[in-house]
Amino acid sequence: MNPPAPRCIALAGPTASGKTAAALAIAARWPVEIVSVDSALVYRGMDIGTAKPTAAELAAVPHHLIDIRDPAQAYSAADFARDATRLIDEIAARGRTALLVGGTLLYFKALLDGLDDLPGADPAVRAALEARARNQGWPALHAELQRVDPTTAARLFPNDAQRIQRALEVFEVSGRPLSSFHSGRPRDPAGPLDEAHLISLEPQDRGWLHARIAERFEAMLAAGLLDEVRALRARGDLHAELPSMRCVGYRQAWAALEASPAPDAAALAELRDRGVFATRQLAKRQLTWLRSMPRRVVVAADAPDALERVLTQVRGWLGNPR
Repeated sequence: MNPPAPRCIALAGPTASGKTAAALAIAARWPVEIVSVDSALVYRGMDIGTAKPTAAELAAVPHHLIDIRDPAQAYSAADFARDATRLIDEIAARGRTALLVGGTLLYFKALLDGLDDLPGADPAVRAALEARARNQGWPALHAELQRVDPTTAARLFPNDAQRIQRALEVFEVSGRPLSSFHSGRPRDPAGPLDEAHLISLEPQDRGWLHARIAERFEAMLAAGLLDEVRALRARGDLHAELPSMRCVGYRQAWAALEASPAPDAAALAELRDRGVFATRQLAKRQLTWLRSMPRRVVVAADAPDALERVLTQVRGWLGNPR
C-alpha cells in the first residue's frame, strides 16, 4: 500500500526562483490551499515591493497569511508557527492539502524544529538600540555583538539591523547570548511539516538568479515602488526601523526618499543598485539556510524542466492530479 498523503507539503527557495508560478501550477492540478511563508506578504499596503500575488492569482486558489497585519505591527516566527499549524489542521479538515510557499526560512525552521523559549521583546531596550544605531551605525553594534555573542555575530552581516538588534536585545534583557538559547533539541517527529516533504528551488547558475533579481527589481520600480513607499511614509506612524520597513526594497526606497522627496536619475540608479545588491544578499542567506536542511528535495530552478520536476515530485506525494 502507498503511504498516506502528507497533510502539508512545502515549496521553498530564494527570492525570484519561481516559487509563485510553481505553486499556482500545483494548485491547478491538486486540491491544495496556499499558506504563505513570507514575512513581508503579511503586511497590508505593501504590494509592489513584496511581489504580492495579483488579484487574479489570489482568486484562483485560496491563500492564507497574506495581508493579515498593518505595517506598524510586528509578526514573529512564533506567530507564524501558531497560525500555520492551525491552518494546516483547518485545511486538512476540508479534505485538502496545505501547500506552504515562501522564502522566509526562519518560518520554515519554526515548523520543522520548533522555537526556543526566547525572552520577549522589550520596547525600551529596542528604542535605545535604535538610537545608538542612528548615532554609531549598525556595523558598530555588530562589532559589539561580536564581543558578547561571537557565534551569532558570525552568521550576520554588519548591516543586518533587525537581527543584530534582536541579538543585542536578548543579551541585554537576559544577560545571555542569543546563541545560548539554541538548544539543538531534536525535532518533534509529530510536527506539522516534515523536511522530506519540502521542495527547494535552487539555481545551479547564480548568474541566472542574479539576472532575475535585477529584472524583478527594475519591474518593481517601474510599477511604482517609490510611490508605494511615499504613501507609507505619509501615514506618519511608520519609521525606518520597523520590521515591515526593513524588508528588502522598502528599506532602500525609504532611504532614497529620506535623502530626497523626488530622487533624480542618479539617485534612482543608486536605489536600483542598492536594491539589487540587498536582494542578492537576501538570496544568498536563503540558500545558506536551505542547504542546512539535508532531507529537502532539491530541484534546479534554472533547469528547462524545473516545473515538470516539481510536479513529478508532488505527484509522488499526492497521487495523480485531479
